[in-house]
Amino acid sequence: MTGHQSAEPDLGVLAARILFSVQRELFATLAEQGFDDIQPRAGAVLAYLRADGIRASELARASGQHKQVIGTLVDDLERLGYVERRPDPADRRAKLIVPTERGLLQMEAAAAIMRTIEERHAQALGEQEYAAFKTALHRVADLQRKAVTADMEPVRSQGD
Repeated sequence: MTGHQSAEPDLGVLAARILFSVQRELFATLAEQGFDDIQPRAGAVLAYLRADGIRASELARASGQHKQVIGTLVDDLERLGYVERRPDPADRRAKLIVPTERGLLQMEAAAAIMRTIEERHAQALGEQEYAAFKTALHRVADLQRKAVTADMEPVRSQGD
């Protein structure tokens, strides 16, 4: 918030409302389906995990989290049996984070839950309005990411 009360919530408040509400529904439903040992913070890994594996550095970039945070989350998920680290066939020095059988089951369950959530909203708003909303939300997310990335780039001298 900007320090003053407004009749309309700002972008950050609206985005947080959506995120936290979707996370609560997703993880409560996952828990009902037997995946009660994972926390919403694990979404920084689980949301970007691929069946064929992904490097931790790619997970960090995709999720916007620091590599150390991703490493800790991967450690937790590995201990819980959702992922394992394997040598990357393209570069034996690198490791891939690969879902286990349990991890694949969780990914399928999460995808089905998210489809249900999205279908509910599409039905409530209408297919066209929901599609337009998602398109606009994608654009805003991309614009925001670019703005933050541009702000974080190092200042270069004229000689660079």
